[in-house]
Amino acid sequence: MRLGIVTPVLTLMPHAHAAWERDAGWDDVVAIARAADRLGYDHLTCSEHVAVPVEAASTRGGRYFDPLATLGYLAAVTDRIRLATYVLVLGYHHPLEIAKRYGTLDVVCGGRLILGVGVGSLEEEFGLLCAAFADRGERADDSLRALRSAWGRARPSYRGPHFAFDGVVVEPHATRTDVAMWVGGRTARSLRRALELGGGWAPFGLTPDEVAVMLQAHTQAQVRADGADPFDVVLQPAAPLDPVGKPDEAVAAIAALRSAGATMATLRFRHHSPAHYIEQLEATMTLTGGEQQ
Repeated sequence: MRLGIVTPVLTLMPHAHAAWERDAGWDDVVAIARAADRLGYDHLTCSEHVAVPVEAASTRGGRYFDPLATLGYLAAVTDRIRLATYVLVLGYHHPLEIAKRYGTLDVVCGGRLILGVGVGSLEEEFGLLCAAFADRGERADDSLRALRSAWGRARPSYRGPHFAFDGVVVEPHATRTDVAMWVGGRTARSLRRALELGGGWAPFGLTPDEVAVMLQAHTQAQVRADGADPFDVVLQPAAPLDPVGKPDEAVAAIAALRSAGATMATLRFRHHSPAHYIEQLEATMTLTGGEQQ
């Protein structure tokens, strides 16, 4: 099982972020990304919301760094760690827009892109962006198929119920045709979507036991539906870890994810400063031996 991190500072969830994150500088984010890279973490994340209505910000948070700009910068100050959108809302973008912009990022970062995607649920934001909400699931499925047809191709071609393109040039484009695509969500439908159209499932808000039950109902979840590539199950602990202060609990929480079927864990930590966060990164790698990749 490989270990990644939910990058601090980039998103502030109500009652879930450390006090220092509110006024953190960009240098703090860079220092943490570099530390995670140096220590051998698999990936770091950046999520997306474009404009959160004030009423929704009280529960969803209002700060969301833009993933493209953020990961583009972090690509330049790291060497190996992968860069994951977690998640990009498919309904906010045409698939060729994603293929071009994030394909360019894949070139810039040397093939380290992971495209984590979601269907989206904030209806008001869909309205603000003039994006269709009622049929967003069907559109997301079509977008994923279109993306699989577009990655790594200068002249992509696709025809589906919502998106179609042909006779176009997309240059630059991703460095490969098999860019990792993780599907977010917390329902059985999100798992089926991931199996059919993605390369991994990255649920949220589920306990390890709930994940294990859902995976057992889909025994093919250990491989992608077409059998071509390994299928990743990317889980998060239910609560932030404190490997410095409570190492046994941290080890047990990571082990529970592995037992539930995780191939990757995206970790959150308890921390009171950038230096303390980096201590937690170091302690986790010491306790787990890096969870051999």
